[in-house]
Amino acid sequence: MTMKPTLQLKIGAQLTMTPQLQQAIQLLQLSTLDLRQEIQQAIESNPMLELDEAFGEEEVASVTEDDWTNDIPEELSLDSEWSDTYPDASLGALGSASGTGDDGPDFERSSQVQGLQEHLQWQLSLLDLDEREREIAETLLDAVNDVGYLTCTLDELYEGLKTQGLPALKMPEIEKMLGRLQQLDPTGVFARDLRECLLLQLGQLPDDTPLLQQTRRLVRQFLEALANDDRKLLKRRLGLSDDELNTVIAIIRLLDPKPGQRFDHNDSHYVIPDLILRHYRRDGWQVELNNHALPRVRIQPDYAALIKRADKSDDNTFLKQHLQEARWLIKSLSSRNDTLVKVGQEIMLRQRDFIKHGEEAMKPLILADIAQAVDMHESTISRVTTQKYIHTPRGVFELKYFFSSHVGGVGDTHASTAIRARIKKFIGEEPARRPLSDAKLVELLANNGIAVARRTVAKYREAMGIPSSSERKRLA
Repeated sequence: MTMKPTLQLKIGAQLTMTPQLQQAIQLLQLSTLDLRQEIQQAIESNPMLELDEAFGEEEVASVTEDDWTNDIPEELSLDSEWSDTYPDASLGALGSASGTGDDGPDFERSSQVQGLQEHLQWQLSLLDLDEREREIAETLLDAVNDVGYLTCTLDELYEGLKTQGLPALKMPEIEKMLGRLQQLDPTGVFARDLRECLLLQLGQLPDDTPLLQQTRRLVRQFLEALANDDRKLLKRRLGLSDDELNTVIAIIRLLDPKPGQRFDHNDSHYVIPDLILRHYRRDGWQVELNNHALPRVRIQPDYAALIKRADKSDDNTFLKQHLQEARWLIKSLSSRNDTLVKVGQEIMLRQRDFIKHGEEAMKPLILADIAQAVDMHESTISRVTTQKYIHTPRGVFELKYFFSSHVGGVGDTHASTAIRARIKKFIGEEPARRPLSDAKLVELLANNGIAVARRTVAKYREAMGIPSSSERKRLA
């Protein structure tokens, strides 16, 4: 029996990973101030981009042509798991989506930016862990340095946990928890070295990403050759052409070797709300973009008009390439805005009692709740809500402020933020010479339908910097 070779033509459509698409994902996690700098750099390096204070979607469409847009997807997948596509991403100028255009107040104010440890601790508090798992997780967290790397070996952490008296501890428990924590934001944290940090970030790309296998192999085996710029060795060992090696290196350069460094802020920074919560008589509370937060960008119409359809000259190719990059940036920014509004609206919908009654009315809310509602991954929600702020009638808050873990047993559960607010209120109203003990606070909370242990009350009180009842009595 002989086999005859056959030729089959298959037609399919898929969104492949490119450095430009990964750049779009990085834009999602930038703060407003960082994004302003990114936009300014893009304008300075791309002649096809310019600022415009009054610009809409129709004008973008008027300077585009099919021949240079066919290769650019209409929707951008920005999810860290690379499985989501945002169907509402509009093809327009920055600031055109979900805004009223009304002049608003100057929202800039000074604020202390949260550090990496606090950011990781916040995510850890929202994970569903039992006491044993949480003790292992917090031990791993304590071993993370400012740039996001583990400073101890797993053997050292294992011995430390055994010393703490964790019964029947086994190394696979630590390894399993490490793998779980390595999924937190920013991607690459809890790595044990640079190689693992980069591989964690590459691990979030889809399997059909072009040259992904070669990129992973380079990181695993040839980082030293890359550092020495030994292109001959890299091409020979990886079997790549010059163009393919350039693509692999471009992807690696977009990775972050120090993922925790962007949280390393020791001074005060200005906070500019990305979103504004407004109340309308007909529609109620609505989340909108703060159109004053970022400059609007558009495609430079004079340069775009110079592009010719069939011209393959160097000048024409240069213009077309920069036009594609400009379109990608505009799409990425618009998609970022749509995602912010979508997530912000869902958060405020669930925390609408906070607007009326303050933090005492805060509902329990974890990343998974919003992720499920908007069909995104939890790590994406973490990125969207970190260093993104919303202006509300009660002040300016980071979006992550509205998340808090569930506290309570059988029956109703309460947000830890709301319980802290109740404790603070009770202590603020206590008689100066008869301060409330933790046991009395437990009783008062129970009278309000909140069942918590005394050690929980003590932990929350200490976290707010409130002394014990005996110390408060001495200070009275």
